[in-house]
Amino acid sequence: MTTAFDPYDLAGTRLANRVAMAPMTRSRADGETRTPTDAVVEYYAQRASAGLIITEGVQPVPEGQGYPDTPGLHSREQIAAWREVTDAVHERGGRIFAQLMHSGRIGHPDLLDGDLHPVGPSAVAAAGQVFTHEGPKDFVTPRALTGDQVREAVTGFATAARNAVEAGFDGVEIHGANGYLIQQFLASGSNHRTDEWGGGVENRVRFAVEVVRAVAAEIGPDRTGLRISPANTLNDIAETDTEEIYRALLDAIEPVGIAYLHVLETAPERRPLVHELRKRFAGAFVLNPATEGPTGAADLALVEEGVADLVAFGRLFAANPDLPARLRAGGPYNELDAATLYGGDRTGYTDYPAL
Repeated sequence: MTTAFDPYDLAGTRLANRVAMAPMTRSRADGETRTPTDAVVEYYAQRASAGLIITEGVQPVPEGQGYPDTPGLHSREQIAAWREVTDAVHERGGRIFAQLMHSGRIGHPDLLDGDLHPVGPSAVAAAGQVFTHEGPKDFVTPRALTGDQVREAVTGFATAARNAVEAGFDGVEIHGANGYLIQQFLASGSNHRTDEWGGGVENRVRFAVEVVRAVAAEIGPDRTGLRISPANTLNDIAETDTEEIYRALLDAIEPVGIAYLHVLETAPERRPLVHELRKRFAGAFVLNPATEGPTGAADLALVEEGVADLVAFGRLFAANPDLPARLRAGGPYNELDAATLYGGDRTGYTDYPAL
């Protein structure tokens, strides 16, 4: 029987086990340069026993930043700083993919340099607020991307993917989930365009498909993954045709042959859709289950039962840097301090004890 502790060949990248660290925004980058700090290096090195680490969301271009103190992959200084992270993880036998996240309309001008402004497929503001250095502020109406700017955004993902490989990453994960730019194009509630990038299903999946193609062409499909979160309402996303959208998306990217699909399950009752997506996708299937509990042990059965090739854990990895060993031993598990998840110093970041 296959277990979550067995090695896995991810399109040529050898993983020590099938327990993945899910991407989590932690807001610990340098606020001026958007580079990972020494604390970030230590944080990821501590978690190198994961079969695969997927980093926090990393903005591919400056205007893609959505939260305070998040890192980028669009400058030489950032590439050099990320190399320290990847070297530290590799020295401990780990594998690490950078998650490329363009937040689109989710953000605020106060978080961006100069005259940059949040952008989106259409000039439709999200309901709600975003945290800034001055406190929570309402989302603003984004600037609707022109056709040329949409193509520039696609290129931005590909360039950042090339930068990631230069920085030593084993690959990249394209963030198409959680209400950020790619999902904003997928969802009819945020995409009101009438050109080739909006309207019917085929047009609304086009941006996601073009990003996948561009990244895979730049660094190879074997180094490319995609994360999606069907039916996720986070960040005021409204999908009126979820199943149709994601069937069309998977059918369109299938010929590209990317390494993996990472599904964030939004609710336990969505498991039938997870099963369908698993059947439609030929590559590795990574599942971040909605059922992630205080120990995660029950979710290991997802690998044993063939529901997923890898199972991804978020908050459990934040609090337990040696999570695979704890899962194998049946605990004990550190309790997460939610108050220190976003921003701050090393408290609640690199000070969780290992076994």
